[in-house]
Amino acid sequence: MRQRGALGDFEATLADYFDKWADATPDSTWIARRHQGGDWRRISYGTARNQIRAIGASLLAMGLGPDRPLLILSENSLEHALLGMACAYVGIPYAPVSPAYALVSKDHAKLRDIAATLRPGALYADDGDAFAPAFSAIAEEGRQVIALRNAGQGAVSFEELLAGDPSGAEAARAALSDETVVKYLFTSGSTGSPKAVINTNRMICASQAMIRDCYRFVTRKPPVVLDWAPWNHTAAGNKVFYMVTTNGGTYYIDDGRPVPGKFDETLRNLRDVACSWYFNVPVGYDMLVAELEKDAALAENFFRDLGMMFYAGAGMAQLTWDRLRAAGRKATGREVLLATGLGATETAPFALACTDVQEKSGNIGVRRSG
Repeated sequence: MRQRGALGDFEATLADYFDKWADATPDSTWIARRHQGGDWRRISYGTARNQIRAIGASLLAMGLGPDRPLLILSENSLEHALLGMACAYVGIPYAPVSPAYALVSKDHAKLRDIAATLRPGALYADDGDAFAPAFSAIAEEGRQVIALRNAGQGAVSFEELLAGDPSGAEAARAALSDETVVKYLFTSGSTGSPKAVINTNRMICASQAMIRDCYRFVTRKPPVVLDWAPWNHTAAGNKVFYMVTTNGGTYYIDDGRPVPGKFDETLRNLRDVACSWYFNVPVGYDMLVAELEKDAALAENFFRDLGMMFYAGAGMAQLTWDRLRAAGRKATGREVLLATGLGATETAPFALACTDVQEKSGNIGVRRSG
């Protein structure tokens, strides 16, 4: 299969997009997360740019660069987002990896393989104590440890990175190109050791141009998302995170999960945040639709600005599909697109997408015959 139409114009680098929105809308929220379960802590585009320049300069001063990337071991956070964009802004590749490789694994075998492949110059985790065994497992002379909390002796605190001289990032920013490597994403390793997939600026920015072409509503109003999915996977870490960033939108980190005991946090957040794009796995939608049907206020806020609901990871039950569509029509009087698609880590991850309203679940973007 091949797309016949020409791909729309797009910027050469993610740094170009960040500068675009930091200049145009410096006070708009780029990313937010509840602070210790309380109020939202928000970082604007203007503030974020100042911080990523400082962080980028600090990482460069530590000797990081194309051959000495940053390995991020912990989950989604404001600091994770700033580190990732700082790396993209100054041309340091980074690799977000599954926290399970550090916290669950006893022998750290996959983490050792990843470190052997990338030869990282620095490791980051939010809690130095919790990740201390993982740090030790892949310790190497000259390999720096960075932590938000409990940095420990010899480690660098995240606050120290923020003290970097932003001017130190200017030359590196000017040297970026569309072929500069942004990150390495690792496959699941289900058939052996995780494999590193190279993600360049052009790969990511072209993928985002495809997304804008398919879902035009993200160009008419900056997208707003609430998402829990991990950034070490391409769906959230590339498609959703960069969809927000390249279109001047706002990303709310959801500390809830579609599991008993944690879904209440997602519902709490959805009462606060009116998304224009919403993603979940089918079991998450199974849980959500029951709440939408019995809570009119929640349904009204959920569907108010919603351009589409997207699911992935498994097939959606037809009953859930029908109930979601009915809840959307009841709340808005219109049809809200419910769709899925097909992609891969190697495609950053957009490949096939369904853009028409469907009566049946399961269409990944290939027109059915008969």
